[in-house]
Amino acid sequence: MEIKINPVPPEKRKVPPKDVSNIVFGTQFTNHMFMMEWDKDVGWHDARIEQYQPITLEPSAIIFHYGQEAFEGLKAYWSSNSRYVLFRPEQNFARMNRTAERMCLPKLDEKFVLDALKQLIRLDIDWIPKEEGTSLYIRPTIIATEPALGLKPSSSFLFFIILCPVGPYYPEGFNPVKIYVSEKYTRAAPGGVGEAKTSGNYAASNLAEKESKERGFTQVLWLDSVERRYVEEVGSMNIFFVINDEIVTPELVGTILPGITRNSVLQLANHWGLKVSERRISIDEVVQSIKDKSLTEIFGAGTAAVISPVGELHFQGENYQIGGGKTGPVAHRLFDELMGIQYGLVQDSFQWIEPIV
Repeated sequence: MEIKINPVPPEKRKVPPKDVSNIVFGTQFTNHMFMMEWDKDVGWHDARIEQYQPITLEPSAIIFHYGQEAFEGLKAYWSSNSRYVLFRPEQNFARMNRTAERMCLPKLDEKFVLDALKQLIRLDIDWIPKEEGTSLYIRPTIIATEPALGLKPSSSFLFFIILCPVGPYYPEGFNPVKIYVSEKYTRAAPGGVGEAKTSGNYAASNLAEKESKERGFTQVLWLDSVERRYVEEVGSMNIFFVINDEIVTPELVGTILPGITRNSVLQLANHWGLKVSERRISIDEVVQSIKDKSLTEIFGAGTAAVISPVGELHFQGENYQIGGGKTGPVAHRLFDELMGIQYGLVQDSFQWIEPIV
């Protein structure tokens, strides 16, 4: 399929912001976007790059009423060797296709959309910031567009990619955050869509996130929905614990998003010869490990924040300080290595970097 490119005339283009570090994450967008449609008769068609602009849909479009949707999040970087690069983009589109299968969405040609993404970024290449810790955030999305109020899979879809320059995800930057363990609410249930990257998972978490922030916490730590005992993930990240010098993270059992940064952390830790385990871990074990000082670090891992150390955990009315409220050595090493690979400061031994130009 040919991609039609309709560039915005130079005199009508927005100017990239000079200082990205002070921009609220995900609020300023580049000049162009990629779009294509799908219908049951012809499949994906009308691929094009055009001006970033509002999308017009019928009020009865299925996305508005039944949430049939999938999205992804990845980043482009200015590398130290004067290259523009992506970090493991093929993993994002592979995961998007797994979400598509679960949500009854048409699958994408992964090589085609990766090429489309590169063409889009090349048009807006000057929007990739070059300051330390900044990047171009990428949001591919599929939505159901059929105008119908009957509960059923849509017969038409829209796929689009938008771009926005970003600084650190958290105002704290790479400093320990405080997280609140939710017992009142749960995120996902066995057999549900917890492992899919779809909007409903995030909409359902908003109230718990809002209440935790009102209490002064940055994120919510979710427990399983059956026993409300086993740790699952943080709102925008997978979670890791360092207990007795072993890195422990909840195993993927269908209720946890299989994070690409999570997978990268596990590969790096194994490569370094560190002890790693993916298993069920209860909040009681976490609290006891904090009390007996066998737990030395907690950190999150995700595309937006990369590595986010946790300095304080709140559970059942008690605040538990982690590692003296400071960033631990494992989180620091992982952060430095991942950022180093992404920005071309460290050798890419895993071939995770994909050049754009």
